[in-house]
Amino acid sequence: MVRYLIILCSLFAISACSPAAETVSVSPRLSSKEAKYLFGAVTSGSQQRAEPFGSYAKGCIAGAEQLPETGPTWQAMRLSRNRNWGHPEMIDFLKKLSAKAAQQPGWDGIYIGDISQPRGGPMLSGHASHQMGLDADIWMLPPNRLDLSRKEREDISSISMRRANGAYTNDKWTRQHHEIIKAAAQDPRTARIFVFPGAKVQMCKDEKGDRAWLRKVRPWYGHHYHFHVRLSCPTGAAGCVNQAPPPPGDGCADAEVWVKNILNPPKPDPNAPKPKPTPPLTLARLPNQCAAVLQSN
Repeated sequence: MVRYLIILCSLFAISACSPAAETVSVSPRLSSKEAKYLFGAVTSGSQQRAEPFGSYAKGCIAGAEQLPETGPTWQAMRLSRNRNWGHPEMIDFLKKLSAKAAQQPGWDGIYIGDISQPRGGPMLSGHASHQMGLDADIWMLPPNRLDLSRKEREDISSISMRRANGAYTNDKWTRQHHEIIKAAAQDPRTARIFVFPGAKVQMCKDEKGDRAWLRKVRPWYGHHYHFHVRLSCPTGAAGCVNQAPPPPGDGCADAEVWVKNILNPPKPDPNAPKPKPTPPLTLARLPNQCAAVLQSN
């Protein structure tokens, strides 16, 4: 019995748990547990070949790589969360993006927020996505120090770029933010970048050159303290499910609609059905491979 399964079994008083194997039979009681508690209890990645399983909001990752806490052009933030794990493609992406960011005036690199838990899966708090090690949050705060202590990384906060509830950028937004997001979008591995609507509209107004990269930048709720990068499934990752590609075009008209709805919110439809509560993700609802990821050394 591998030690991580022992931890999980003891945590939930489960007496019958299977040994680690490629095909894993999991006790009904373990399968019915909320997956966030199972994945949140594991403190290190599995010793498997790196491979994501499932989808961005319903999956896990085998063989995740831990981003070093500090590098020449980055620092991982909120280390107590232990969310600086990702697919090797994401770790490589972040290192390369940080080097490009360090070329921007006033930026020594990037502060990196949540990537994923050591074995992915649902998180104990916060995100619905970030489950396959292919999502990462990058702070909007320009780093002028890359020697922050662990305590400083817990206490410091990013800064908001929005005004009017996200319809516009504020005076903290700079051309450097534009260029760093552009560099992230131009990486061929990038599937999407989520940012608040006002930022997308501002980038649409300011970009005078190639606009193809703007298609990947999508307006979304929040995302004014950080921008969220999502990579496509790596080549050969058969168990990984990509999100549908963004609609054709630069997406600027769509962002304008978001802003219009922020400034003049549409009246709610009184006849619209009430949304049903989303049931919690249990281990049984995740891809079958995720049980083996949990049980692996």
